[in-house]
Amino acid sequence: MAKIAIYGGTFDPIHLGHLHVITELLTREIADRILLVPAGQPRLRDQEPVAAGSDRRAMCQAALKDLAPEIASRVEVNPIEILRSGPSYSIDTVFAVAQTYPGDQILLILGTDAFSKIADWHRSKELQDMVDFIVIDRPDFPGSPNLDINALNVSATAVRAGEIESVSPQVAAYIKEHNLYASK
Repeated sequence: MAKIAIYGGTFDPIHLGHLHVITELLTREIADRILLVPAGQPRLRDQEPVAAGSDRRAMCQAALKDLAPEIASRVEVNPIEILRSGPSYSIDTVFAVAQTYPGDQILLILGTDAFSKIADWHRSKELQDMVDFIVIDRPDFPGSPNLDINALNVSATAVRAGEIESVSPQVAAYIKEHNLYASK
């Protein structure tokens, strides 16, 4: 039985903190494969993503090029939520992944901030019964992680404000080439 981890987020943009999580989980063999899932229309966020879904997907794909090949080969960018019309619910994504990987263990990677709101998620109880959670400490949001990976204190908000050094070189190039965020 393989351990398939779903790493969802707005990834607006994907940054070095996200890549650190991916690298740590795969290096430590906590997951065998990671599905990187950019959110479509996230329901529990105060604002919509700044970048379009297609740009966020492309940045995730670009970021994989900056990972070590043995790590990148175990990560897949899955566009299921950005291709879905209407709201994005994690339970729907988990059902789809479980059908694609029958018999495998499904893990859901969350930061302490997102996990603190798990009771508010759509069909939360059902979701909690279907997956095992990997809760990562967020340096800017104290909580109760079940895994300490020395998370990096990186913020997508700061990247959008111009801290381009917090993204990988491929993502920085994409942001500049497409005039996203503060690079405008």
